Parts: sequence; C-alpha cells; structure tokens
Amino acid sequence: MAAEVHLPGNGETIDLQQQVARLQALLEASRQVHSTIHEEEVLEQVLRIVVRELEMAGAAFLGTGLAYGDEVIAGTHSEAGVPLSTTPDTSMTGNAVASYRLEDRDGHLMTELAVVAPDGRQLTLYEADFIEGLALQAAVALENARNHKRNVEFARVQQDLDAARLIQRSLLPQKLPSIEGYTLSFKSVTCYEVGGDYLDIVEQPDGSLLIAVADVAGKGLASAIMATSFRSAFRAMAVSGMPLDELATRMNQHHWAEGEEARRRYVTAIFLRLHPDTGEMEVVNAGHNPGFLVAPGAVPHQFNAAGTPLGLLPGMRYSSERRAFPDGSRLLFYTDGLTEVFKGDEEYGPERLLDQFSTCPFEKADGILDALWTAIEKFSEGGPQGDDMTALALCRGKGSTEIAA
Repeated sequence: MAAEVHLPGNGETIDLQQQVARLQALLEASRQVHSTIHEEEVLEQVLRIVVRELEMAGAAFLGTGLAYGDEVIAGTHSEAGVPLSTTPDTSMTGNAVASYRLEDRDGHLMTELAVVAPDGRQLTLYEADFIEGLALQAAVALENARNHKRNVEFARVQQDLDAARLIQRSLLPQKLPSIEGYTLSFKSVTCYEVGGDYLDIVEQPDGSLLIAVADVAGKGLASAIMATSFRSAFRAMAVSGMPLDELATRMNQHHWAEGEEARRRYVTAIFLRLHPDTGEMEVVNAGHNPGFLVAPGAVPHQFNAAGTPLGLLPGMRYSSERRAFPDGSRLLFYTDGLTEVFKGDEEYGPERLLDQFSTCPFEKADGILDALWTAIEKFSEGGPQGDDMTALALCRGKGSTEIAA
C-alpha cells in the first residue's frame, strides 16, 4: 500500500507519489514563470499554467486586464487590491472565485490572482496548495521583472544625464583668451551630473573682456536647463557692447519675462568688464556673493550686490562699480557652493574664503584655485559636496592666462 500524506481540512489525502509529482510539476511551473524578465509575460505564463495544466475553468490577474480560460471573472479590470468574492456570482461565472495575493518582499500587494474551478466546484486542497506555491513563485518573478524594468529605465536616464553633463561641460570656455601680463583660470564642479552654476568669458570688439559667474536657484537638471537658457541670453547681449549696468538690467527683464517657472529659478550673477591695457575694471553684482579684490598695499575690497537676483523682480535697475586693477592684484568670483561647506554645524563661510584667498602664496590664478579647493576639502574633512562649486580667479602679474580646470 502506498504511503499517504494526510492534509488538514476535509480528510483529503495525497500519497507520496502524488506529492513527488506535485513538486516536480511545481518546479517545472516555477522554471517557466522565471524564464522571462517581462512583467506581462510572467503573468500570462502563470495564467496558462493554471488553466491548461491544472485544467481550471478560468484565471485572471485583478486590475491588469489579463485573463485566460472560458470563464469571465468579476473584477478583472478593477483596481488591484480589491478582494475578489469567494461567494458564487451567477451573473458572471456561476462558480466560486478563489484569490491569491502576490506581494513583494516588503509585503506590498502587487496584484491578485483569481481562479475559477470547473463544474462549479470548490478547489481541492491539492489544487489550492499547488496554486498557492505557484503564486509565491509568480510574486518573486513579477517583482524581479519590475525591478529589471526600473533598472533599464534608470540606465537610460543615467545615460541621458551623462550626455547632458558632457554637453554642459562643453559650454564652459574651452580656451581662455591670452592676455599678456594676466593669468586667468576657473574651476567648476557640479554636485550632481549637471548643475545650475554658469561661467562665461566673452572677448569684446574694443579689446575688453566680459566675464560672468552666475548661479541658478536650486541644483540638478532643472537648474542646468535654466543655466543653458541664461547662457543664450547673455551671449546674445554680450556682443552688443552695451554698458554693463544696462546688460544686467536687460538680463533681469528677460529672465522675468520667461514665465513663472523661470522666476522660481532666479539667477544670482556677477559681471565683470576688464580693460587689460589700462588695468581698469567695471563690476555689476546682481544679488550674487560678493566678489573679492585684493590689491597691493590696500584693504581687500568686496563687490557687494547692487540689486536683486535676475528674474526675481521686474523693472530692477543695477549700478556698476569701477575699480583699478594694478599690477600684483588678484580677483575672485565664486558661487555659494564654496562658502556653504560644513564641518558638523560649522560653515566655512565667506570670511574664511577671503582670508585664504588674500593670504594664498601662489601668484598665478590656477595655483590659487587649487589652494582654495584644498583648504575647503581639508575643512570639510572629506564630507560630501552639498552644492555646485564654481570659481574664477584673475591675477595681474607675470605670465598669461591658464587653461581652465
């Protein structure tokens, strides 16, 4: 006599041979379910197994529109998570509907498998046990398929962000103008793949040099898009040779006119027009961090804001400040990513930056920027970068401009 396994409930028994066959069938069913990484194919495979191999009258996944078999199941097109009734519904099938939850690893419901047995009967314990095991395997396969889809989508987004990063880097000055007796260098490091910092250098027809350092509110992709729009407007106005204060005023009005979203992404900016031959400069600060000017034998000077950030208020007028830039002088423009670096609750701050810039022993612009970055990294003790960091240094002395970092 064959050995038997007694199942709890209504006295049904399964002999060991049947149990082995059941496990083999479940193993094969599991192999079929896990043979694909596409969500819909996983669900369709489960439905075929239930109807064809278990010979159920019908099966469906609630809320997906996927069904298989001769019987129509109530709730197939309703929202997932709504339990199916196990009470016979003669208007739909005339049979009892058994449902099985497919949950992810965190216990969240992904969908529900509904099964109708043939001939209006209830599922046997053997059938119910098999379908329950199949549902567990289907849940694993379904979650894996969804994770694969998310990974593919993430990889595509990451690829787009990498391309955007390269494009944004290409919009920075690729070759700095050569100015005898001056060194000029910049450094720009984004917090994410792309950022909202902007820096540009435009040679003017009269031999002067127009420089802009700007910071779009926020960071990431949205700010990067706005920075690109800002660049287009700045470049279009820069070639006109208009006075610096007028340029800032028009940039403000242009940004305001771009609409509500642009106004939320207002821009702080500082502009410089340098006349290399005479050693004179003109600066307009539109709500930006103060620029630092250090000249021999003089107290360090700060170019403070002459108005609100660009795009924040309509009709704003800006004023420019003129200063001499004698031999041995150095200038620093930067974004707030350099000063808003923390060690615990302590901020690096503009005072430390000015002190480091004023006392830096290097005479060339690139050496000064390297020293500033080293000092900031030492202060933060290797902490994560919290914002985009951009700086431009201009020095007058021996040498000529450096290639951008």
